[in-house]
Amino acid sequence: MIASPAEPTVARAELGWVERVTILGTGLLCLGVLVVASGLRPNPAGVGSHRVMNLEPCTFLRTTGLPCPSCGMTTSFAWFVRGNLAASLYVQPMGTLLAAAAGMTFWAGLYVAATGKPVYRRLFEEVPPAYYVIVPLGLAIAAWAWKIFIHVRGVGGW
Repeated sequence: MIASPAEPTVARAELGWVERVTILGTGLLCLGVLVVASGLRPNPAGVGSHRVMNLEPCTFLRTTGLPCPSCGMTTSFAWFVRGNLAASLYVQPMGTLLAAAAGMTFWAGLYVAATGKPVYRRLFEEVPPAYYVIVPLGLAIAAWAWKIFIHVRGVGGW
């Protein structure tokens, strides 16, 4: 039988156990990040929640007086896992998107590991590769601009 142009010519095989374990591991790492965030109290200042894990304060913020691109990410994740999406978006919009992506990656990882279906491949086939870099980079820059704006205005916390 001749395949029509709309049908793929290569059958999609199930993933092997190595791929399944790798994808499951990735999903579990993402879950781990969210679990850690659930144990952190969001800093009311909108930055610095990572300090309870004995991590250093932001050198960029300390040196320039302006938040770096990742300032507020931990606080945003901590608000996200508590279900306060408004606070998460406010303190660091990119943090909200990354926390949502971590949650989706966990559930997708479980599904792919359990079924062996490489469902993620369809996404990569249908979305032009330029969007993998341009859109996230644009969102990250916009989120950083927002963080600088609220910090300079003195309303950076929640």
